[in-house]
Amino acid sequence: MQNPSASQATKVVVATTVMLSFISFWRAAAIVLCDLASSAFYAGGISETAVGKSAPWFILGIMLFSFAVRALYIEGSSMFVRGGVYRVVHEALGGTMAKISVSALLFDFVLTGPISGVSAGLYLAGMLNELLELVHHPEFRVNPRYFAAGFAVLTVLYFWRKNIIGVHESSQKALRIMQLTTVMVVILIVWCIITVIVNGYNPVPFPTLETIKFSDASLGWLKGTMLPAVTWIAILVGLGHSLLAMSGFETLAQVNREIASPKLKNLQRAGMIVVVYSLVFTSMVSFFAVMLIPDQERTTLYIENLIGGLAMYMVGPLTLRLLFHGFVVVVGTVILAGAVNTAILGSNGVLNRVAEDGVLPDWFRHPHKKFGTTHRLINLIVILQLVAIILTRGEIFLLGEAYAFGVVWSFFLNAVSVLVLRFKQPGAREWRVPMNLKIGKLDIPIGLGLITLALFSLACLNLFTKKHATIAGTFFTLAFFVMFQLSEYYHKKRTQGAGAADEKFRLEVPQILDDNALSVRPGNILVSVRNPNQLDHVRKVLEKTDTRKIDILVLTVKRVTESGADSELTPTQVFSNDVSTLFTRVVSLAEKAGKHVDLMVAPGVDPNLAIVETAARLKSSVIVMGLSPRLTPTEQAKAFGDAWEKLPQPRPQLSLEIVQRESGRSIYFNLGPHPPRLWPQDVALLHELWRRLTERSEGKKVHHRDVVRVALRRLEADLSSERGNDVVAQVLEESRIDPSTEQAKLPPVQ
Repeated sequence: MQNPSASQATKVVVATTVMLSFISFWRAAAIVLCDLASSAFYAGGISETAVGKSAPWFILGIMLFSFAVRALYIEGSSMFVRGGVYRVVHEALGGTMAKISVSALLFDFVLTGPISGVSAGLYLAGMLNELLELVHHPEFRVNPRYFAAGFAVLTVLYFWRKNIIGVHESSQKALRIMQLTTVMVVILIVWCIITVIVNGYNPVPFPTLETIKFSDASLGWLKGTMLPAVTWIAILVGLGHSLLAMSGFETLAQVNREIASPKLKNLQRAGMIVVVYSLVFTSMVSFFAVMLIPDQERTTLYIENLIGGLAMYMVGPLTLRLLFHGFVVVVGTVILAGAVNTAILGSNGVLNRVAEDGVLPDWFRHPHKKFGTTHRLINLIVILQLVAIILTRGEIFLLGEAYAFGVVWSFFLNAVSVLVLRFKQPGAREWRVPMNLKIGKLDIPIGLGLITLALFSLACLNLFTKKHATIAGTFFTLAFFVMFQLSEYYHKKRTQGAGAADEKFRLEVPQILDDNALSVRPGNILVSVRNPNQLDHVRKVLEKTDTRKIDILVLTVKRVTESGADSELTPTQVFSNDVSTLFTRVVSLAEKAGKHVDLMVAPGVDPNLAIVETAARLKSSVIVMGLSPRLTPTEQAKAFGDAWEKLPQPRPQLSLEIVQRESGRSIYFNLGPHPPRLWPQDVALLHELWRRLTERSEGKKVHHRDVVRVALRRLEADLSSERGNDVVAQVLEESRIDPSTEQAKLPPVQ
């Protein structure tokens, strides 16, 4: 009859976390580019409306400055896997400033979706109206702004559903969007260059006090003062009105959690792809628009869809230009719609950081029953985006001015926090913003300081030049800050002042436990965990395992009594608070390594038996665990060997790796029958015996295995004879040498 504890081991509870599905740096870059590169479709028009024909130079300046902001976010993300503005500001300046910064950032995310969706709708509406005029039905013209607002609502709802399904699904969409966009960008740039060569171009005036033409709205509260007449202030005002061309870096910080191993290297790759792509696309579109589209047509017909205007003013037959114009509209609609996705994804990540810190109730982080996503946080941000679309009624310039408010202040607060952490936490960094001067023990971050100063200047001038953005952004920021404060007070009062919360897990109980039920490959590594403060062996497995080839399963055993083993335990009874805390630590290690792990908890009377049976059913090749504080490695391996003997036949071949905490050295054992690992002198003796027997075999062939077989049979006979006690004594004499010393020298079992 099967041991009851063994049967319980099959009834494991599988825990899945919200975002433990890692993506390549290409997918990460695609997600960010759907926000950052999409601004090429509207940034040039908004900037030109504010500062005149010299706008492309300001766009170029902002895109060059994006390399510095990229460096800023890489340093912050390398310090905290679950990073971004909230975490960095919280570590540097405290919880109050962190809540203020994330409140301003949410204003950015709330407007990213609407401005992108509305811009896509405007491109589509412009194309529809042009087609209606070509077929002589202008009476059916659509109202561009209302059409754009309606399209934006539908787009937000579509990507709301995709984010409910999960990040991997949405990242695949983003990658396809950027592949299609790249085709359009290459055709556009090549065709524009040919047009410039054939037809010539209109010069783009370099920004000076004479060429910068501020509109009344673009000066805000500075109108009527002498400040815009100061050259460097005029330049900063122009850069401030072009700042919306550089957004999306907060999304990069949030997606960092999902980037696969090697995390830092892939983060740098994704960041470089983002800034180079955006520099080429956004700045060249702005320059070509001024160079090729006549001023009158550009400022009246195409200021809200510059790329569509470029398609109509390039060299070539009208039919071909119309076809490309249609392609531009399709691509623009797709990428701008994709920016709606990144806004939802990024805001979800930010709110998750806030909720994890105990600022929001756990109710918000409750995973979706089917998909495991934080659907309630997604619902909140989508509702706010829909409200923004309805209130602005598709006014792209109003959305653009307000959009930059959250961007610049979140950038500045992130910069000043990373700067403060250089002195507050002066330890080694995986990566630093360049330009650092070291004088003795003092490390002066010159590059980081200059970035912070530049962002502070832009943020302050934006306050005075954008009335509507300042009023709306300040109101929104204060409203969210008050909500966060009240929510944190209420939540911590109910939880007796508890701080950061554990990860939220979705629990499943497979009907049949095997490798097919969990979608893991045979030959996987099963890691046994128990103490959340002793996970060095988990870290070691993550470092040395290529999860593209071998799956990692992490198992903890919930000890139960004999009576508990006979009863039917619910998943919540098995998955207790201490298991949640343990798996939260494991998830953090997996995110830092950028590698996926599967999490399981099994009830059992005998933990060793529960572990080996689970490994057998999942076709694991290796069991990894930390060294027990009460047992020697040999005793610990013996206990597992005894548990292995209780498994029903046929028993699988398993290897046991025990990792010592102090040294990190691994000791390896095989469970069950296995070829012995002989000492070098034993191998030499075997060979010598084989040689001597071969010489006396009179030409008959003798193998090494024949020597071993005869020796084993004679040992068996001696053990059963009157010489048995002498044999036992001799074996015990040989075993006095600590086998762990020799085992540690052996290579790991593959």
